[in-house]
Amino acid sequence: MPVCKLVLLKHQRWNVPCIPMARKGKRAQLLAIYRTLYDSLGPQHWWPADSPFEVIIGAILTQNTSWNNVEKALNNLKDKELLDPLRLYDVREGLLARTIKPSGFFNIKAKRVKHFMQFLFECYRGSIEKMFEEDLQSLREELLTVNGMGPETVDSILLYAGGKPVFVVDAYTKRIFTRHKLIPEDARYGEVQGLFMNNLEHNVPMFNEYHALLVNVGKYFCKSKPRCEQCPLNGV
Repeated sequence: MPVCKLVLLKHQRWNVPCIPMARKGKRAQLLAIYRTLYDSLGPQHWWPADSPFEVIIGAILTQNTSWNNVEKALNNLKDKELLDPLRLYDVREGLLARTIKPSGFFNIKAKRVKHFMQFLFECYRGSIEKMFEEDLQSLREELLTVNGMGPETVDSILLYAGGKPVFVVDAYTKRIFTRHKLIPEDARYGEVQGLFMNNLEHNVPMFNEYHALLVNVGKYFCKSKPRCEQCPLNGV
């Protein structure tokens, strides 16, 4: 059951552990990495979607699968005219599961989508606009209570659909910054996120581009078997 606003939510700064380095040094390194990637790869135009609601559903469906598969599932939803809050709230879970089958783990993801829709209608009467009127910290806490919504999914929704200044951390981010010795290998989500949130200006376009650029590097260069010689961050 989603928490909504029935409990007092803490409003706090992103005060989480970071790497043991001088604050000015951290900021300088993060900005150097960002500028290097932006100059090398250019703007990423992410998240590709026609509406904030599509971003939200895409963020749920993209768990444990490729974006190509998510696009197929989203197109199926569009073909059946289900990419609408009220229709997705009303649709039977079985039909939803069959429609999003290309995304993989479709039965589990159908349940997660339905859990989110229940939250949206119970807490915000089905209005994405009203939901995003909530302040960042409160809404983040609320979304994390929704079954199947982890930090990466929630932060993707907040940043890309809601335009909230929160940095998204994924496996690519952790791999890249671990290999560059900027975070320990056992760093948790909050620690990695704190590296960015505590040392960079909370700027939505920059957070958007930074995360998208890191995804690009992770997909094409910083793979399980790295291609360091071709990577824009080689030597950084």
